[in-house]
Amino acid sequence: MPNPSPGRKIRVALLFGGRSSEHAVSCVTAAGVMNAIDRDKYDVVPIGIAKDGQWVLSDGEWQQWALNSGTMPEVRAGSETVQLAGGPGRPGLVVTRPNEVPRELGEVDVVFPLMHGAFGEDGTIQGLLELADVRYVGAGVLASAVGMDKHFMKVAFEAAGLKVGPYVAVTDKEWRRDPQAVRDAIGALGYPVFVKPCRAGSSVGITRVEREDELDAAITEARRHDLRIVVEASIAGREIECGVLEGRGSDAPRTSLPGEIVVQGGAHTFYDFEAKYVEASAAALSCPADLPGEVIAEVREQAARAFDAVSAEGLSRVDFFYTPDGELVINEINTMPGFTPISMYPQMWAATGLSYHDLIDELIQLALERPTGLR
Repeated sequence: MPNPSPGRKIRVALLFGGRSSEHAVSCVTAAGVMNAIDRDKYDVVPIGIAKDGQWVLSDGEWQQWALNSGTMPEVRAGSETVQLAGGPGRPGLVVTRPNEVPRELGEVDVVFPLMHGAFGEDGTIQGLLELADVRYVGAGVLASAVGMDKHFMKVAFEAAGLKVGPYVAVTDKEWRRDPQAVRDAIGALGYPVFVKPCRAGSSVGITRVEREDELDAAITEARRHDLRIVVEASIAGREIECGVLEGRGSDAPRTSLPGEIVVQGGAHTFYDFEAKYVEASAAALSCPADLPGEVIAEVREQAARAFDAVSAEGLSRVDFFYTPDGELVINEINTMPGFTPISMYPQMWAATGLSYHDLIDELIQLALERPTGLR
């Protein structure tokens, strides 16, 4: 664990925003963490990443990044750029301006990448931090990449003996070479189906398709976010979620009580972006979920197996379907789940006895204890 200089608090760089379609969600997540993190214990350096990729220093006023009246926050590019610098074991931050001497911000002990989607949750930012030899919260390069990819995630789950639902993965070349063959393969799943970008989250770009004549439009929408897509058969069942937290040292992963999301009708036929972030009354969380005790135990055991299946670290949220015949079907893992105070992951841990404030502290401490490099 790094030892700050005498009299200096542990310095935590919060990274948020980014180049993905989930830029605004990342900003909202950052607002929650900025507001709750222990300022007596940590020196917080908020760094926003604009949509063009520029890193900019934020003033740390969390309210500007919150979701207010449906307005989506956005990091704006500026005249100053923040960069990682320093040698192995002593990573630091500098601010640069054109034609000026760089200004040092000092060492950084740990980075908290509050990034969702491509260029943040997919292993890319994790690779940069590995090269800089800096500790960071959450999953590493491999786990982030596999957890972001809805196709290869399923491959890893199946290899671990977890049950996944029927699906078809479609590459860009397959769609351009023979779209009718793709339509036929999807039709064999039976309608309705869910068409999803392979590497996106927060329900961005997802369409529920009821009939074949709706399919091409849904594929076009998903391909706006990722040229690789996955199409999943609809599964009748309740949506059950479980939070996973890395164990200390060699301890096994810890799991929260399972929660259940209930979409409360209206214009929402599934837990889409609007229901998650915009319309507070569109969905409700029940935690612990109303399930038999043995099913709760099975959800928690399978969530931990999924965490290990992708070699996750730090935190993850694992989502299941619980079918009418009592079967659990794993849907996906999120290695950087929504992390606002009202998001599913923190709420499930709060119901399990770990507050939002303490959860943030635990994740930072896990990152500080973890060695850099191969592990």
